[in-house]
Amino acid sequence: MRREDPIGIFDSGVGGLTVASEVMKRLPGEDIIYFGDTGRYPYGSRSPEIVRKFALQDVGFLTGLGIKAVVVACNTASSVALNELREYFALPIMGVIEPGAKAAVRTTRNGIVGVIGTRATIKSGSYNQAIKRLDPQLRVMAKPCPLFVAFAEEGWTKGEAVKLIAEEYLRSLKEDGVDTLVLGCTHYPLLQEVIGEVMGEGVKLVDSAKETSKELRDLLSREGLLNPRGEGGRYRFLVTDNPEAFLGVGGNFLQGRLTGAELVELERLKGEG
Repeated sequence: MRREDPIGIFDSGVGGLTVASEVMKRLPGEDIIYFGDTGRYPYGSRSPEIVRKFALQDVGFLTGLGIKAVVVACNTASSVALNELREYFALPIMGVIEPGAKAAVRTTRNGIVGVIGTRATIKSGSYNQAIKRLDPQLRVMAKPCPLFVAFAEEGWTKGEAVKLIAEEYLRSLKEDGVDTLVLGCTHYPLLQEVIGEVMGEGVKLVDSAKETSKELRDLLSREGLLNPRGEGGRYRFLVTDNPEAFLGVGGNFLQGRLTGAELVELERLKGEG
């Protein structure tokens, strides 16, 4: 591994582009290879065993491209496969759950933390467990908000319809008195404005994508792997199905920085991991 090598970021689809976007902002000199396993999307409906298998294949594929570190920009894979990935591969690997959990613990004032995510992420209890490991005294209230994913991918991030759905989803968390809300899905930062409006000024939002980019910078610094180049990072996007659809939806996430995507045959992954 060299400082000049790229960072690998993977997700089952486009949601991890919010993580890639934050890494681009915080580490503008780093090269990035983003891999979206769109041919097997979504991971959230798969068994833990299959998700671990796919994650091993994804990281195996990325390591073959000469990366220096991996960001698992998928909440499902972060919750069930991270430890196995770290045991299997000899390079720095981080997920998106721990950074968000740490920020929530630092941020809360009244000890009541809310977490929103997909049904699979909320059912896994991964954020709840991560937060409780850091501070067992905190109360964690979790709520699935599945329609937020569709809104983000369609670019519906504002408007009365979105606000009405957000009010319905978030009502119980407001009633529970949360003062900190973790956006526990990589799609949700696109809806941050309307979520913040519904929750009110007294509630702090924790963007796991942004927190992950901060921890990645610290990790690369500790490992001596920060690229000395201050800017001018190069970006490559790879998918396992339908690059055109990825470009269409991904444009909502990367605002002009997504100019092309390469197709990777799924057969190439099956020999990895």
